Amino acid sequence: MIKLILASNSKWRKEIINMAGFKCEQMPSSGDPDIEFIDPDDYVQKLSYYKAKEVASKINEGIIIGADTIGYLDGKVFEKPKNREEAFRNIKELSGKVNYAVTGCTIIDNYSGKEVTFCEKVTVYFNEMTDEEINWYIDHEKNVYTSAGYSLETCASLFTPKTEGDYKAIIGLPICRIYEELKKIGYKITDFEAM
Repeated sequence: MIKLILASNSKWRKEIINMAGFKCEQMPSSGDPDIEFIDPDDYVQKLSYYKAKEVASKINEGIIIGADTIGYLDGKVFEKPKNREEAFRNIKELSGKVNYAVTGCTIIDNYSGKEVTFCEKVTVYFNEMTDEEINWYIDHEKNVYTSAGYSLETCASLFTPKTEGDYKAIIGLPICRIYEELKKIGYKITDFEAM
């Protein structure tokens, strides 16, 4: 069986792989490198590549999957808020607007030496939120300090009526595209250990 290794400690990314029917190990990279922001697609792809490459260099076999997700609106990157004030400011800026969740993915196949990097962009619509709703959200959203400060599978679902694109990419891992890329490398579904 082919070993899948997720270069992340994200419970959501692991859950997506598991829910799709595959087993994976988690081996987080040491952190984010200092990468200059040029555009969102380039930025997340470079981050995902760095994470996957770092983990791939530590092991001899396995398929390593690195991923990174940001929110993006009007030229501004929304990453993990560091504190309550930043979380409030992020949600206030996103309120009533359409933003983009951009996930970069890198697959490094240590068996064949092949590598592929891509990104998926999802459009996220936010309803207008009052300050009271934003404060309530920050108090009740356990994932407020992850990704761009919102988590569509939990409390943010109250304020996001619509998305366009691969919903799983918002959560952090476009598993369908990953499987398509694995098939292009030469793997078939039975090559991977099932849950």
